[in-house]
Amino acid sequence: MITFFETLGIWIGAVMTFAIFSFLYKDNPFYKIAEQIFVGLSAGYWFVYTIYNIVLPNLIIPLKTDFRANFLLLVPGILGIFMLMRIIPKTEWFSRFPMALMIGSSAGLGMLTYTKSDIIKQLTATMMNPFDGGDWIVILGQTLLILGTITGVIYFFFSARHKGAIGVLSRIGIYFLMISFGGAFGYTAMARISLLIGRLQFILGDWLGLIHP
Repeated sequence: MITFFETLGIWIGAVMTFAIFSFLYKDNPFYKIAEQIFVGLSAGYWFVYTIYNIVLPNLIIPLKTDFRANFLLLVPGILGIFMLMRIIPKTEWFSRFPMALMIGSSAGLGMLTYTKSDIIKQLTATMMNPFDGGDWIVILGQTLLILGTITGVIYFFFSARHKGAIGVLSRIGIYFLMISFGGAFGYTAMARISLLIGRLQFILGDWLGLIHP
């Protein structure tokens, strides 16, 4: 038996779904209201999530449990307070210190991650004998992987004019890049379609009851 609040939640979800889909016709007040509600609920949810899953277990509770052993946690706590001072114009300059620290550390960690994932792992994945697979499909895939990596790198090699053999290899690299971009776009489109399918299942199943799981 569905309760009143469950029915109310289903109706609110259906109305908000149609309000969001109304943007397919044109920008309208219903879409703007639904958008503002979504943004506000998301901000409120992540605020509560941050308090109970990050601030309390990582700062407040350790300081209350053993202040002497965890007093260094006051440093990120104070920096977090400085970050919130950006809201007040007169104390906005306090937020520059945590922002600079966050941007610098994120850039350093990002460079390390990029070097490992996009350079070292790509090189190690390419340094192989494509004929060790045995199966012709594996051999073909490994050969295309090596060829695509080399020609893709040659396309971005601008120290020499793309003529002759370099020009041919760079054009082959363009084809591989276009295929990879098309695959990435197709993956994005599939993700959006999966969201659409989820909303249609909600409308036809939970709201109208026309389909059943």
